[in-house]
Amino acid sequence: MNAGRDSVDALDSFRQFFGLERDVFVLSVAMLAFSLSFQMTGRYIPEYLRVLGTGATVVGLYGSVGNLIGALYPYPGGALSDRLGSRLSLTLFGTLTSAGFLLWFVAPSVPPVTVSGVSLEPWLWIFVGLFLTQAWKSFGLGATFAIVKQSVPPTRLAMGFASTEIFRRVGFLLGPLIAAALLAVTASFVVGFRYVLVVAAGFGIAATVAQHVLYDASEDSLGKSFEGLSQLREDLRSLPETLRPLLVADTLVRFANGMVYVFFVIVVTDFLSVGFTGFGVALRPDAFFGVLLGVEMLVAIVTKLPVSKLAERTGLKPVVALGFSVYAVFPALLIFAPSNQWVLVALFAFSGLRFAGLPAHKALIVGPAERNAGGRVTGAYYLVRNTVVIPSAALGGWLYANDPTVAFGLASLVGLVGVGYFAIRGKEFEAYARGV
Repeated sequence: MNAGRDSVDALDSFRQFFGLERDVFVLSVAMLAFSLSFQMTGRYIPEYLRVLGTGATVVGLYGSVGNLIGALYPYPGGALSDRLGSRLSLTLFGTLTSAGFLLWFVAPSVPPVTVSGVSLEPWLWIFVGLFLTQAWKSFGLGATFAIVKQSVPPTRLAMGFASTEIFRRVGFLLGPLIAAALLAVTASFVVGFRYVLVVAAGFGIAATVAQHVLYDASEDSLGKSFEGLSQLREDLRSLPETLRPLLVADTLVRFANGMVYVFFVIVVTDFLSVGFTGFGVALRPDAFFGVLLGVEMLVAIVTKLPVSKLAERTGLKPVVALGFSVYAVFPALLIFAPSNQWVLVALFAFSGLRFAGLPAHKALIVGPAERNAGGRVTGAYYLVRNTVVIPSAALGGWLYANDPTVAFGLASLVGLVGVGYFAIRGKEFEAYARGV
């Protein structure tokens, strides 16, 4: 693939060990920085909204708007990356994301505005900022998948994705810990979280500049231009057979998770109201939540490569099923947990196992795609899944406002239906089936 790159540098053996070519390495570094930003901020936004005066219904609506963005962004983003190339696309998306973090920072300072007799409260700007902050992650989804697909052989896709995922999950580990530290040394959640947002914007800007300068676009494979809804229908009809049962099961599992995901922080800070005391430190529940996310990501990082390597022996399907199963049962385990700090540490460590199946999951999505269509296939897959998942958080918000235990219990039930469907109907990717 990279025959013209004969020079050897100090990181060459490191990249080869993790299955990384140069472009994937640059992408991985950008993932690290943006993951820091996302995990410092995104998991705390529901608490930000609650402290700014909203209720469970608005928090659920925020989650559904996020789902809407997740449904709308990947397909045009994938088509754009196939057409324009990954570097220019990701530079644009990174710029928008960084601007979104800054908008979240100024939101509490924006005075209420009255339009046609309706008062626009400051928390509404959180919704506006969401459309910007999701650009790199959702618009750029197809581009990131395409870079990995064009850089590693088909039988190494899971390891290639595991390599990028490790960088990403390091950000997921450190981001919440940085947020926890900033929250722990500030007088209130809002003050501390605004510091977090400034740091997140700085990471985003640095990542955007780095990927634009360092990424070698000379080997970008460009596909055809987007031809409108007719092309979208064609891409959906031509989804590889392997993807169809995966898509159904994934949609059920993600719908279940989407019902309650935005409420995880509120369960810890408000419903259970658990802080941490020990080792000479005392943390408020909001800061402790950051530590719990760090524990979750530590488990994810430690298990990522071994599980992906295991997939080369067992096939992708069992590993994907493992991740789905953890997604499904975690909500019920969390809502019925006792208000004990060590129980929560154990639960979030268990939750980290759900990420172990993500590299195999991504390989199962993009592996069957034809070359130069990886972005569009990925975008079409996520368009369908995320469109169905759109109302999940709004439904969860309505249920949570009435009875949190019902919301979380029903979420686990729906997730288990998805796990069962995948166990019965899920198919293996041919490149991995031959190795089983």
